[in-house]
Amino acid sequence: MSEIAIRPLRADDRAGWEPLWRAYLDFYRAELSAEVTEHTWSSLGDPTSPVHGLVAVRDDRPIGLAHVVLHATTWATGPTCYLEDLFVDRAGRGSGVGRRLIEAVYAFADEHGAAAVYWITQEYNAPARSLYDTVARRNSFVRYER
Repeated sequence: MSEIAIRPLRADDRAGWEPLWRAYLDFYRAELSAEVTEHTWSSLGDPTSPVHGLVAVRDDRPIGLAHVVLHATTWATGPTCYLEDLFVDRAGRGSGVGRRLIEAVYAFADEHGAAAVYWITQEYNAPARSLYDTVARRNSFVRYER
């Protein structure tokens, strides 16, 4: 099996990123317009955007993604890093790709002076949650939205 590398998302990754993005949205039963996908892709490639992307690649083909948002917080002097999207395709699951993406997010956050890294997931996402329980601590916050 080929070596897996984690690296920043590049402009030439679009053809490999988009199927991962679509599969991620399908997993979460989300439907987004083409306009939102285009905006997301543009934000990921904009160096002035707070949105950043990492990919796991095998044979230079993306097999996993992580999107993070660096944002200000009232709870620290530096930014906070929100891991908004994390997905690994079926062929890459169980091989440590998810863990490596999270570790890369931690490194990214550290490089940018983030005070914390956080994310949310669905209750039913048991396989991912079993990984998350080993790389982070769950807190008692409950999410509300409009």
